Amino acid sequence: MTQTADVRNGADAPDEQPPVSALDRFFEITKRGSTIPQEVRGGLVTFFAMAYIVILNPIILSSGEDVTGTALDFAQVGAVTGLTAGVMTVLMGLFARVPFALAAGLGINSFLAVSVVGDVSWPEAMGLVMINGVLIVLLGATGIRTAIFHAVPQALKAAITVGIGLFIAFIGFVDAGFVNRTPAGPPVQLGDNGSLTSIPTLIFVGTLALMGILIARKVPGAILIGIVAGTVTSIIVEATMKIGPMFGENGENPGGWHMSVPGIPTQWLSIPDFSLIGQFDLLGSFGRIGVLSAVMLVFTLLFTNFFDAMGAMTGLAREAGIARKDSTFPRLRSAFVVEGAGAVMGGGTSSSSATVFIDSAAGIAEGARTGLAALITGGLFLLSMFFTPLTAIVPIEVGAAALVIVGALMMSQIREIKFDKFAVAMPAFLTIVTMPLTYSIANGIGAGFIAWAVVNTLAGRARKVHWLLWIVAVGFAVYFVRGPIETMLAG
Repeated sequence: MTQTADVRNGADAPDEQPPVSALDRFFEITKRGSTIPQEVRGGLVTFFAMAYIVILNPIILSSGEDVTGTALDFAQVGAVTGLTAGVMTVLMGLFARVPFALAAGLGINSFLAVSVVGDVSWPEAMGLVMINGVLIVLLGATGIRTAIFHAVPQALKAAITVGIGLFIAFIGFVDAGFVNRTPAGPPVQLGDNGSLTSIPTLIFVGTLALMGILIARKVPGAILIGIVAGTVTSIIVEATMKIGPMFGENGENPGGWHMSVPGIPTQWLSIPDFSLIGQFDLLGSFGRIGVLSAVMLVFTLLFTNFFDAMGAMTGLAREAGIARKDSTFPRLRSAFVVEGAGAVMGGGTSSSSATVFIDSAAGIAEGARTGLAALITGGLFLLSMFFTPLTAIVPIEVGAAALVIVGALMMSQIREIKFDKFAVAMPAFLTIVTMPLTYSIANGIGAGFIAWAVVNTLAGRARKVHWLLWIVAVGFAVYFVRGPIETMLAG
């Protein structure tokens, strides 16, 4: 790793040379203890760690038919996914100047495909996403979102970072097949029936070991080197062993690649189809399912989007060393507004809400500290629209290794939590464990907020609970029981 202890703690490194170029001054590259090559490398790693979204988002969104029996086109969703991720990541780099990349949020796109379009059409669902985005922009621009951010205790902010680290690592383990769900018994198991027999999973293990060794030896570009080495190995293995995909025309192949099969593509270029841009109905859902039901869907989207992004930004800023003592970071309000605009653009392009991706931590671990890295990542996403076949070269098993490494790095924040005080320990613990166990950052934040407010108040520490935290905790309580409320409203 190249960052200094001073930079990681949010302070400027001593005896820095003054910026030497307009680019350096604009992004504060030297001030944050970085270099242009380091930012480029970090941007590349973030893109490779996130490139799977260009494939996965179309799989999720095109798999669900809406209430009218209409399904989204896979290629069209792929095109707008790259477009939205590219534009919003570039805007984040230019306006907030932080190394955070945005793309279609996996929680929200799954919610849309599984739950929402059973009651409304796809254009109406995307209209709800846009309304959600407008509300987030307003909350960010007016400072309300920043006020809520300040109301969160420091221990919970640290717990959010640690929880995200565990969540990232768990995602990596699942994506690589290192752990799998079981039909009976424990929720997950090691590999296939307790053994690591899959060649792609073994490549994940090898890539993870290589990255870990290189980082321990402080080799610059360790994660990027690991990704390249793992990808080359995967291409050679697939060419010689013909493993194939896990799910193909011949049914399930338990030992296959989990998403994309690595290989040198026969086709390099493709012309993106932007037909989905503008295909949204802003208020149609209110007429189809009623005002109260539509409002409840917006409420769910808002809570998920709002707190997923807030948690992700908290963790990423701390890991990048740009966070202040209160866990805020420069141009926080700009970052909040851009993230909200990502939801608006995601709805307007039918690619689902674009939010800050925790996978950005892979690039941060590689040295990214400024918005220049985001510009590199965003530019690559825009290029990916024309080079869609190339996004399949890096198998998810290799990218998953980077996520596990990042999870390990983010665990260091746990030292800031005073576990000897149970009024602090219990909310922090619930925040940390709920994220990976429920596969949701928002759920972890909600459990922590509610526990902090209730436990500290009833333990005689009411002054430790900001009134805004109480409001958010009550909102989360409603969010957690939204199912019965929606059933009541439907009846």
